[in-house]
Amino acid sequence: MNKIKEVLRLHEAGYKKRKIARTLRVSRPVVAQYLIDFEGSKLTYEIIKNLSDEKLLQKLEVKKELKSVRYEQLSGYFDYFVKELKRKGVTLHLLWEEYKQKHSDGYSYAQFCYHFQIWHSSSEVSMHIEHKAGDKMFVDFAGTKMSIVDRQTGEVKEAEVFIAVLGASGLTYAEAVWNQKIENWISVNENALWYFGGVCCALVPDCLKSGVTNPDKYEPDINPAYNDFAIYYDTVILPARPSHPKDKPLVENGVKLAYQRIYAPLRNRTFFSLAELNEAIREQLEIHNNKSFQRFKMSRRQLFEQVEKNILKPLPLEKYEFKKFQSCTVAINYHIDLREDKHYYSVPFQKKAKKVMVIYTNRMVEIYYQNERIASHQRYYGPNKYTTCKEHMPSHHRFLAEWNPQRFITWAETIGTSVKEMVEKIMENARHPEQGYHSCLGIINLGKKYGNTRVNLSCRRALTFNYYSYKTVKNILENKMDNYLEEQSAQILLPIHENVRGSQYYE
Repeated sequence: MNKIKEVLRLHEAGYKKRKIARTLRVSRPVVAQYLIDFEGSKLTYEIIKNLSDEKLLQKLEVKKELKSVRYEQLSGYFDYFVKELKRKGVTLHLLWEEYKQKHSDGYSYAQFCYHFQIWHSSSEVSMHIEHKAGDKMFVDFAGTKMSIVDRQTGEVKEAEVFIAVLGASGLTYAEAVWNQKIENWISVNENALWYFGGVCCALVPDCLKSGVTNPDKYEPDINPAYNDFAIYYDTVILPARPSHPKDKPLVENGVKLAYQRIYAPLRNRTFFSLAELNEAIREQLEIHNNKSFQRFKMSRRQLFEQVEKNILKPLPLEKYEFKKFQSCTVAINYHIDLREDKHYYSVPFQKKAKKVMVIYTNRMVEIYYQNERIASHQRYYGPNKYTTCKEHMPSHHRFLAEWNPQRFITWAETIGTSVKEMVEKIMENARHPEQGYHSCLGIINLGKKYGNTRVNLSCRRALTFNYYSYKTVKNILENKMDNYLEEQSAQILLPIHENVRGSQYYE
C-alpha cells in the first residue's frame, strides 16, 4: 500500500502522472485510476499517511464495483493469478488475455491491472507475487537473540536465530545457533535446503561476514567457504546491496513475523539447551507455515506444495562436508603451514615460494596452485610435525629421506663383510642413527675411488684397532696401509725407531 500512498503524495507535490508512474515503476493508467479514486473519496495525503493498509483499502474499494457481476467474476480469479504468476514466463498481460477470452465484456487491461493490484497490495501476497517459483531463497539472522539458561550454573546465554524464506511461496525456516560463524552459517543454510526438500536457483543473504567478505555494491566478494557450499548445491550467491533492505523484503518481513509468531508465543518459556529451544521453534514454525495469508485463502505450505515444491532442484545424495580455506606461501622446504593445527604438509618442490590455496576438511588437506590441485594429504592434528609425500621431494632429498640403519648395513654387505661390520659398529656407537649416516655413506663411497676390495681391507684393519670412523678408513687407504699383513698391524701405528725400547730392556 505504500505505493498507493506515494501516488497521492507525489501528485500533491506537483508531479505529472507519467513521472509518478516512472518513479514508482507502475503503469500510467494505474496511476490515473488511483487519482480518480482519491478524488472521489476526498482523501488527502495527510489523512491517509498514517492509515493502516486495511483501513485505506476500505476507503478505496468502490462499493458498487464490489457488488457488480463483472468484478465478482474477476475477483474469483485472483488466487489463481497469484499462483500462475509464479510460473516462469507467465505475465499479467497473458492472464488478462486468457480472462478476456472467457469474458469478452470484461475489464480493459488497465482496469484489470488496477483491481488486481488493489487486491494484492493490501496483504503479504504483494511480497511474494514478484518472485518466480524455485528462483530465490532469502536468508538472514534476526536482530534479536533468544536466551538459553545453563541448568547447572544458571548462566544465561544468547543464541542467534536464522531465518530463511522461499521467494515464491514464502515458506519459512528458522533455527537457533550459538553464533554467526561460518560453520554455523553454512550449517543452517544447508538445514533450510533440506527442510524445503530442494534447492533454489539463488541464495540471497545479507552482507554478514560469514557470507560476504567484501560487501561491494556492484561486485561483492563471497566468502570462499560459502561459495564452495553454493557450488556443491548447484546454486549461486546473490548478496543484497549494503543498506538496501528492499533487496530482501521477504526475509525482513520473515524476521518481523518470527518476532510475532515464534518469539512472542515463547517469551515466557525457559529453555535449558539449544536442542530444546529449536524443538519449540519448530513447533511454532509449523503453525506459521500452515496459517493462511490475510486475503489470499491459502497457507504458505499449501502454496509451496502447489507451485514451488516440484520446481526446486534436487538435493545431492549426501550433505556438504564443511571446508576451510587458507591462503599461504610455500616455504623453502616445500611445505605449507596449516596454521590451525601447526602441522606442515608437503607440495611438489617446484612450487616453493609460490602462493597457494589450502582447502581442508576434518579428514583431508588439499593444496591448489592456480586452481589446480597439486597435493592431497590425510589430515593429521599433531603440532610441529611434518607430513611429507616422497614424490614431492627433489631426488637428493628423497634419497636422504630413505636413509635408515638397515639400509646402510645391507648396502655395506655388498662391498664386504668388514665394511658391514664397520657400519654396524658406527651405528652402535652413534647416539642417534642419523649421526652415523654420513660416516657410513662416506666409507661406502670410498669404493668409487679405491675399489671395494681395498675399502674392505681398510675396514678390517681399522676394526683390529677398534677405530670406528670414516677418517680412520680414509687414512688407511691414503697411506696404502690396507695391504700390510695383519701381524704387522701393531707396527703400522708404532714404527721401529732407535729410541723405542723393547720389553727385554726391562728384564
